[in-house]
Amino acid sequence: MSPIPMDVYSNGNVKNLETASTTVQIDDSDFLRLLDRPRPISIERNRSFEEKSFNELSSTLSPLLFHRNVEKNSFHIFDLLDHTFSPVRSSLNTPRSNHCFEPHPVFTDAWEALRRSLVYFRGQPVGTIAAIDHSSDELNYDQVFVRDFVPSALAFLMNGEPEIVKNFILKTLRLQSWEKKVDQFKLGEGVMPASFKVFHDPVRNYETLIADFGESAIGRVAPVDSGFWWIILLRAYTKSTGDSSLAEMPECQRGMRLILSLCLSEGFDTYPTLLCADGCCMIDRRMGVYGYPIEIQALFFMALRCALLLLKQDDKGKEFVELISKRLHALSYHMQSYFWLDIKQLNDIYRYKTEEYSHTAVNKFNVMPDSLPDWVFDFMPSRGGYFIGNVSPAKMDFRWFCLGNCVAILSSLATPEQSSAIMDLIESRWQELVGEMPLKICYPAFESHEWRIVTGCDPKNTRWSYHNGGSWPVLIWLLTAACIKTGRPQIARRAIELAESRLLKDNWPEYYDGKLGRYIGKQARKFQTWSIAGYLVAKMMLDDPSHLGMISLEEDKQLKPLFKRSLSWSH
Repeated sequence: MSPIPMDVYSNGNVKNLETASTTVQIDDSDFLRLLDRPRPISIERNRSFEEKSFNELSSTLSPLLFHRNVEKNSFHIFDLLDHTFSPVRSSLNTPRSNHCFEPHPVFTDAWEALRRSLVYFRGQPVGTIAAIDHSSDELNYDQVFVRDFVPSALAFLMNGEPEIVKNFILKTLRLQSWEKKVDQFKLGEGVMPASFKVFHDPVRNYETLIADFGESAIGRVAPVDSGFWWIILLRAYTKSTGDSSLAEMPECQRGMRLILSLCLSEGFDTYPTLLCADGCCMIDRRMGVYGYPIEIQALFFMALRCALLLLKQDDKGKEFVELISKRLHALSYHMQSYFWLDIKQLNDIYRYKTEEYSHTAVNKFNVMPDSLPDWVFDFMPSRGGYFIGNVSPAKMDFRWFCLGNCVAILSSLATPEQSSAIMDLIESRWQELVGEMPLKICYPAFESHEWRIVTGCDPKNTRWSYHNGGSWPVLIWLLTAACIKTGRPQIARRAIELAESRLLKDNWPEYYDGKLGRYIGKQARKFQTWSIAGYLVAKMMLDDPSHLGMISLEEDKQLKPLFKRSLSWSH
């Protein structure tokens, strides 16, 4: 590919490019043809749930009483005035609502900031820029990232503005079809871009797109998570609007099949999990997550379940439905058995024998008990547990990763018991995982010699900073969704109040530093869009828990293991 000589900010200003990128030219006729497809009448978005029990969720709003049925894990609102149970409507004064209540000033400012981040392509809003921080170099923060746009998309869907989400889905779908090369090596056909930007040619007065499939990324790593987020977002759009015609388009069906073809192909691996390189997801720098990172496995599981709901039952679709069903069974068993850690499992690993061979081996991955880190014994509470960061031969990464554990709850990769245990852990380790600014991306941080080896002396990932134990406000939407699903809205409310006390006056930073998240990140961009959108989604979801339906999946009883748990986790 030849280098693109010019770049463009969201406001149309042009600057020189130092690296090569992929230019994708989308004809107006192609783009508008996709946008102009007829759509059915939208269903009421407050009723978008997989199961009836979700419609009964809500927060504690006076004079309403939040009631939890522990056995059925369902939720009702009891009106103290007329003694009836009913679902609750949203009371947030979003730009589209007509409620008389005064919105929180942080909420109002957040919506204004989110709208300033909108990016337009040929007159159509197609995404949100990563950050609008004029005090720092733009680097790639002036682009639209697939993973970053997800909370923005959810905010617009919750506010009854689905068109921008539809535009984004169709635009990235067209980018997926472009030939992708990195140093003359061709990537898989189904790879979705990590990001893109709009390039305006002032000579021809013509707009094109510049997409990054990894050839411009740090470490030149293609994004594994972009395709998964795209499928999850397509399902969220369908669930929120009731518009199934978008997902049923031949283009969208083909896009899903291409993504699935990359993930479901048979090879040498003996595990149902996906083998990944460092830097392939939200943690996009070297941080020791190579192998089978929990974030990718949880997103993979959720994307497979969403695809199962979206794929047509035609000749092409049925083949993938069968492959997905088999993979889901194997993946859920593997993750629930080998990635799960609580005090019982920790004690079992502590007593492992090594160098075992044959099918009777208890220590199947040949993990050395001496490799157990000292901190995990103090971190593990008597009640609670979590999915560890990675499992592979002779390696168990015991770090806590927020995104993977929250997505495991939302996708029902975690059993109801495991979901409750994850929330128990968050409550009991509040200072370590939440502190003064939600929420730790991972815990604990690498330090000293270990930091040098694992991160390659990365100056941005010093201890308790950025991806190395930094606090990321965007994660609050995932925490809130997990809290609502598990019947712990009070945890989300406490975290949101912490965020509201600082985010606005700190100008919406990308991340915070320190063990407690006390300091604005040393290289954090201000007015980071997904920090803004993450807060909005958390706030609106807590106010109207029926929004949870677009991002949550109920437990699939058919995925329960047909055989007993492996000897690796039993006495």
